[in-house]
Amino acid sequence: MKDDIQIEEEANVKSIIDIAGSIGLGPDDIEQYGKYIAKVPLDVLSRFDANKNGKLIVVTAVTPTSAGEGKTVTTIGLVQGLSFIGKKVVGALREPSMGPTFGVKGGATGGGFSQVYPMWDIDLHFTGDIHAVTSAHNLLSAILENNLVRDNPLGIDPSRIALKKAMDMNCRELREVVVGLGGGRTAGGVTHESGFLITSASEISAILALATDYKDLRERIERMVVAYTYTGEMVTVKELGCVGAMMILLKDALKPNLVQTLEGQPVFVHGFPFANIAHGNNSVIATKYAMKLGDYAVTEAGFAADLGGEKFLDIVCRQAGISPDCAVIVASVRALMMHGGADLDKPETMTIDALKKGLPNLDKHIENVKGYGIPVVVSINRFSSDDPSHMQMLREHCKELGAECVQSDAFMEGGKGAEELARKVVEVIEKGEKDFMLLYEDDLPLKKKIEAIATNIYGADGVVFYGPAEKTLKDLEEKGFGKLPICVAKTQYSLSDVAELKGAPKGWKLNVREVALSAGAGFVVPICGTMTLMPGLSKSPAAIRMDLTDDGKVRGLK
Repeated sequence: MKDDIQIEEEANVKSIIDIAGSIGLGPDDIEQYGKYIAKVPLDVLSRFDANKNGKLIVVTAVTPTSAGEGKTVTTIGLVQGLSFIGKKVVGALREPSMGPTFGVKGGATGGGFSQVYPMWDIDLHFTGDIHAVTSAHNLLSAILENNLVRDNPLGIDPSRIALKKAMDMNCRELREVVVGLGGGRTAGGVTHESGFLITSASEISAILALATDYKDLRERIERMVVAYTYTGEMVTVKELGCVGAMMILLKDALKPNLVQTLEGQPVFVHGFPFANIAHGNNSVIATKYAMKLGDYAVTEAGFAADLGGEKFLDIVCRQAGISPDCAVIVASVRALMMHGGADLDKPETMTIDALKKGLPNLDKHIENVKGYGIPVVVSINRFSSDDPSHMQMLREHCKELGAECVQSDAFMEGGKGAEELARKVVEVIEKGEKDFMLLYEDDLPLKKKIEAIATNIYGADGVVFYGPAEKTLKDLEEKGFGKLPICVAKTQYSLSDVAELKGAPKGWKLNVREVALSAGAGFVVPICGTMTLMPGLSKSPAAIRMDLTDDGKVRGLK
């Protein structure tokens, strides 16, 4: 396999002006961030509102290993593959967070010959969207805390502040903190328990990804519930009076970012909510205009089909009024072997028996996606170490299930390596077998919605609602939030809420410890198992393997 330097040298990248031109945008229509990155203003994009929507493809996956199974590689490869067979295509991906970039997984810009370019900028500061959300979140927190000090006119109970602080880094030591220490009330603020969450878990991140324009953004921010009064009334951002200032901080962040693949296809990279603790999809704006500007639009849902996939279908599609024409489920031999009991660090355990035992995980994800009335294509992301006989067994297994199955070599061959996938996706879409349906209706009670996800998508026998969760759900329905969709926060490493339970576990119940309201984003968040909103670093984080050469080249960023 060629190294990063060789791949960069062989990349067929163009100036962002040329990329914009390929989808009908002139030089004056874009705001350039250097030679290869641009933002596209919303008033420019609105010119294309009357365009017919292109076909939408959502890429999801089986339950992954900690390193991921190449879902982003496959997504970018599919964009390249569709172009390779002569289709006009636009991609729509999430922006990477610096927390995971410096943590276990590294960046989220693809790899090998299927990357978005320039990956080192996209993986780090990019156009500052995540910084903008961090600033808006912490401005809101500062205004709220200042209200406590300045005679607390809203009667906010310091013990019931729902808003924590935010930063775009994995810092487990900041999960729980006490603020307001030192110097008394006017010097240090009001003492109370607080903490930090990673910016991608901020409700403002979810709002930015779901907002359709500035008016919608403002209204969503105004609706955010950040605290409760001593009498139990909700306190919204609108009451704190800082919505205007937050809008100013977010004005450029709402504009989608335009970049390209290594082979020169246009891709919007915009929005960054995590799929295990938020809804896990790129912005509605990016997806909408990828559909308006291309005959095919390819988007990616975070983690597996039980997380980002389910949330795309039940939250994003519900709110945005869209639905995919095809779903691609990315699988790998190694992930399915892991679900069959193999230890990835012990090659002798990576056997065909382990693969066979791990197949129920793939089967469950296929069943889930088909349940929404969407045609499915399974894409096996091939690693160089994979045994061809294992790949063939997977193909035959999928055929028995009535699911199309192809192999993707996008990592090693770019668009050419994704040709089989692209042709199969087009073939499936042209059959016109889509009959999209949501998992649950708006009027279903909140507990029933959670139970529908747990039993139908996760395979649970039921749901255990802890006392605080039970009370919050009742209160939310009494306050008029009962029609909102559900956004479950749980581990990404299992269909269950226990990371160690692999495959498609049976005989378990989903444990809902607490429930949070995201009124601005427009969903209710059951927090399950031991889920935390601030990740930590691993024993050997990716950050220690990165460097900058003397001539300014970034190395070790994956």
